[in-house]
Amino acid sequence: MTDHVHDVLIIGSGAAGLTLALKLNSSLRVAVLSKAELTDASTYYAQGGVAAVMDETDSTGAHVADTLVAGAGLCHEDAVRFTVEHGPDAMRWLIGQGVSFTLDADEQPHLTREGGHSHRRILHAADATGRAISTTLVARVRECANVELLENRVAVDLITSHKLGLPGENRVLGAYVLHTATGEVEVFRAKFVAVATGGASKAYLYTSNPDIATGDGIAMAWRAGCRVANLEFNQFHPTCLYHPQAKSYLITEAMRGEGAYLRLPNGERFMPRFDERAELAPRDIVARAIDYEMKRLGIRCVYLDITHKPADFITSHFPNIYQKCLEFGIDITKDPIPVVPAAHFTCGGVMVDLHSRTDIANLYAIGETSFTGLHGANRMASNSLLECFVFAMAAATDIQERVATQPLPPALPSWDASKVRNPDEDVVILHNWEELRRFMWDYVGIVRTDKRLTRALRRVELLKSEIQEYYTHYFISTNLIELRNLVLVAELIIRCAQQRKESRGLHYTLDYPETAALAQDSILDPEALAQTR
Repeated sequence: MTDHVHDVLIIGSGAAGLTLALKLNSSLRVAVLSKAELTDASTYYAQGGVAAVMDETDSTGAHVADTLVAGAGLCHEDAVRFTVEHGPDAMRWLIGQGVSFTLDADEQPHLTREGGHSHRRILHAADATGRAISTTLVARVRECANVELLENRVAVDLITSHKLGLPGENRVLGAYVLHTATGEVEVFRAKFVAVATGGASKAYLYTSNPDIATGDGIAMAWRAGCRVANLEFNQFHPTCLYHPQAKSYLITEAMRGEGAYLRLPNGERFMPRFDERAELAPRDIVARAIDYEMKRLGIRCVYLDITHKPADFITSHFPNIYQKCLEFGIDITKDPIPVVPAAHFTCGGVMVDLHSRTDIANLYAIGETSFTGLHGANRMASNSLLECFVFAMAAATDIQERVATQPLPPALPSWDASKVRNPDEDVVILHNWEELRRFMWDYVGIVRTDKRLTRALRRVELLKSEIQEYYTHYFISTNLIELRNLVLVAELIIRCAQQRKESRGLHYTLDYPETAALAQDSILDPEALAQTR
């Protein structure tokens, strides 16, 4: 059994995990785990950009106010201010790392505008910002002699003192990790562990996210004893390419920021009927409007039209979208783009403070895995990458201040595979995966009801029992680990949704269409839930 020893173990290789690795002192031994290749993270696929106050006509107060409005009364103002105030420094750090943001005529970062923002404040690298950030940070981390980069590693579970029956406060000691190339489950022990595994949008049938977005960090933290909050707020990106071979390719919100219109098949614009901000309304409003029109008219998609702009403007601002759509026979300089909403971002997650600390000592959660209070009931466009950088930097500072006082965990128990055997019907995993994503889309999607949530929970409980039986008796695989995590996070999403007896932001229910006067977080505690069963 391989035993890896580090000061800091980072699970996840997206913007949050890589930033943390780079901001830690070079004297620390650091490991970064990636499920597949290092760039195989949601960050790589982000198109729009990063929101930050970088223009003298903009202000911190305006960015804070816009975020609070988009969050529908549920943002934690201290988290919003903390994030926004640290945004410009984070962007200057990124530029210093070599991220090639698009520049304007004055050689300053070109700023665009997206839904919910009152000013142009989105730094971007054409329409492939995530790729520019991801590849740059990966290159910088590869230069760090103290950082061990380990690909094809899938975290199975966190190891904590309470799981081992040790006295005192519950603290993280490391993790069991599957090396997918060898099938071996390795032991990683570390003074600190940071979970940066992204969100859980693969719980839904249609998603803009890569296949790795299976809620691993949220599920592992919950099993370890961490509280979660506001998981009912799943953001559905309004405009994903509708094509049978496109796998929900995202069409950036920046296109609407640059003047694209949403139209019905007959060419009629419909967003002005739903909100005075029209196409620049927050994402929940736009997604719900599209969903309404599709159901009202019985149509499979609506259309995003930017053909009224000059062709050279379109191809220079959106070169990757232009090329991708051409692959499917759509010339966006002449043709409107067929689009549908798709699950895009998990606004809730593992509860953390402004240092990114969780309920468990020495365990941090950063990025989409975490619940910081920034997004409230609806994430404003391009605030998510900003959150990754700001809170990863906060975690790095906190770890740096505490690392000298923390002992290295003792040798940990090896993974016990003595009583398991090779699976005889892996088709069970495939069937359960498809069933889960289908009923989550049908019952826990853009519009919900009490009856739909109850049906979904019954199916989740059945799937959980089947998956646990499989997990207990057979050798584990990536698909089984992901399915086990995803069904747990689906249950947490449903239970959070059942707590909310109102419609707010991304959570809309026909049974409670009004917004309650008092805004409250939906918090789940693993101990409390266990006592009710």
